[in-house]
Amino acid sequence: MKHRLKKHEYILVASMLFGMVFGAGNLIFPASMGQAAGASMLPALIGFCITGVGLPLLGIAAISITESESLFDIGMKIDQRFAYAFTCALYLCIGPFFAIPRTATVSFQVGAAPFVPLEGQPLGLFSFTLIFFAIVLYFSLRPSGILIWIGKVLNPLFLLFLGILIVTAVLNPMGTVWDVEPTNAYTEHAFFTGLIEGYNTMDVLAALAFGNILVNAIKRLGLSDPRDLSYSTIVSGTFSTALMAFIYFALTYIGAQSRAVYGIDANGGDILAHIAAHYFGAFGGVLLGITITCACLKTALGLVTACSTTFSELFPNSLSYAKYAVLFSVFSFVVSNVGLSRIIAYALPVLYFLYPISIVLIALCLIEGMVGYHRPLYVCSMIGTAPAAAFDFLRALPAGLHEALPAIQSIYSVGDTLPLAAIGMGWVLPALAGLIIGGLILACQRVDSAA
Repeated sequence: MKHRLKKHEYILVASMLFGMVFGAGNLIFPASMGQAAGASMLPALIGFCITGVGLPLLGIAAISITESESLFDIGMKIDQRFAYAFTCALYLCIGPFFAIPRTATVSFQVGAAPFVPLEGQPLGLFSFTLIFFAIVLYFSLRPSGILIWIGKVLNPLFLLFLGILIVTAVLNPMGTVWDVEPTNAYTEHAFFTGLIEGYNTMDVLAALAFGNILVNAIKRLGLSDPRDLSYSTIVSGTFSTALMAFIYFALTYIGAQSRAVYGIDANGGDILAHIAAHYFGAFGGVLLGITITCACLKTALGLVTACSTTFSELFPNSLSYAKYAVLFSVFSFVVSNVGLSRIIAYALPVLYFLYPISIVLIALCLIEGMVGYHRPLYVCSMIGTAPAAAFDFLRALPAGLHEALPAIQSIYSVGDTLPLAAIGMGWVLPALAGLIIGGLILACQRVDSAA
C-alpha cells in the first residue's frame, strides 16, 4: 500500500492548492494592508498569513482527517439545520453575494478603469461586467477544456508578470517603507488588524468548500489512510503556502512603498493599477489588466460552477444546474455594479460572522482527529461562538445601516463587554467556554454510562 506521494506529485498537489485558493482578494488586500500599515507591515503581515495561509491549510487537513465528503457533512456534525444554513451562507458568500462580483470589479478596476474618464466609470463598469459575466455564463453552461487551458497558460503568465512587477518595485522603490507612519488600527494593533484583514481573502471559506476536491485528488494518487492523506496535504501545502506567503510579503511591501507617491488609495485594485502604471506606463496597466482579468474569469467560472452544483444537489426539487448558473451569473452582474469599495464594505461584516464559525469548525475537526467525534463538543462550542460572532457582524456593518437599526447601540453595549471585542476577537473566549462545557457534558455522560 502506498503511504507517501512522489516529489512530482507533491508539486502537482501544491499547484492545485495554489490555483484553488489564490484569487482576486489575494492580490488586492495585501497591497491595501501595506499602504495602511506602513512601518508596521511586518506584524500585520504575520497576522494576515495566519488567516490567509495557515488556516486554509489546516482546513483542508481537517477535511482529510475527518474523511468528510463535503462542507455539508461537516455541518451535519452539529445538526441538519445548521448544515443547511451554514453551507448556504458560505457558498453565497464565496459565490454571488461577494466573491464572484469581486472578480469582475477587480478586473475592471485594474485593467479598464485607468483608461476610462471619471464621469464614464459607471457606464464603463456596466459594459465591462456585462461582457465578463456573459463569458462566465457561456462557459459555465458549456463545460469544456477552457478551465484547464486558462490554468496552465494564463496563471503562469500572470505569475510571471507579477514577478516582474515585484522585482522592479523592489529594485526601484517609490519610497522608504519604514518612514511610512501606520494609520487607523495599525498604529496600535497591527498584528490583530492584519489577522482580521486576512478574512477578506475568503481562503478559509474556500478551503472548507473545495478542500474535498484536493483530498480526493490525493486519493486518486494512491493514498487512502487518513493520516497519510493529512501528512501529504500538509507537506504539499507547505510549498503552496510558502509561495503565497512570499507573494503576500512582496505585495504588502510594494503597497507600503506606493504611499510615498500616491498616498492612500480607495482600494487594492487602485493600488495595483497605480503601481503598474508607475513602472510600466500604459503598457503595464494593459498587460496587468489582461492577466488579472483572465485569472479572475477562471475563478468566476469555477465559483459559478461550484455554487450551481452545490445548490442543485442540496435542493434537488428546486432549480436545475443550468438555471442556478443563470441566476448566479445575473445576480453577480447586478452586485458587481455597486463597485469594488462597496462590495468590500458589505462583505466584511459577513466575514466577521462566518470566519469565527469556520475557524472553530476546523479546530473541532482537528480535535476529532485526536479524540474521536463527540457531538457535545461541536454543539456547545458553536453555541458559544455564533452569538459572539453576530456581535462582530453588527459592529462591522456600514455606517448607513447603523442609522437604520435604532436598537443597535444597545446590542453594541452587550457585545463590547466580551473580552478581546475591541480587536475583533470577542468570539474566542466564548468558543473556548463552549468547548469546556461540552467536555464536561461528555465527561458526565461517560460517568453515567459507566454507572
